[in-house]
Amino acid sequence: MDRKSAQEFDRTATTKAAAKTATKTTRSAPLTIGSLAKAAGVVVETIRYYQRRGLLREPQQMRGAYRVYGEAELARLTAIRRAQQLGFSLDEIDGLLALNEERDRDRAREAAQAKIELIESRIRQLQDMRDALAELVHCCEHTDSPAPCPILRALSST
Repeated sequence: MDRKSAQEFDRTATTKAAAKTATKTTRSAPLTIGSLAKAAGVVVETIRYYQRRGLLREPQQMRGAYRVYGEAELARLTAIRRAQQLGFSLDEIDGLLALNEERDRDRAREAAQAKIELIESRIRQLQDMRDALAELVHCCEHTDSPAPCPILRALSST
């Protein structure tokens, strides 16, 4: 993603986050797991999976027979989803969420920089794959029909 696309992605995400925040501030009632899932844009099983992994705590507060969640759980779930959108694995997200916003700036920056380097490496690999395929397509277009297909030959050769 180039810098302009990244800025647009951030701007869109910020706008969406602001809209959710505005909605959150008007909502003060406790949330059931279903309403939490809906508010975060996930399914209930995702929340349960995050709980099993230790990314999201199971609430202790009850409303009748139902466990209820609050704004803190919604904010944490939203942070997990945002980190996933940025390419972080759940293990990496677990580490990031354990960081202190005020004291661990360097560690957070190092994690983000490492993710950028990994993404750039993947981009280079994808460009190499595209170039190899484009060359095969070019050869296929410019090879007479009785000759074997260069694409299929490349796939079958070792």
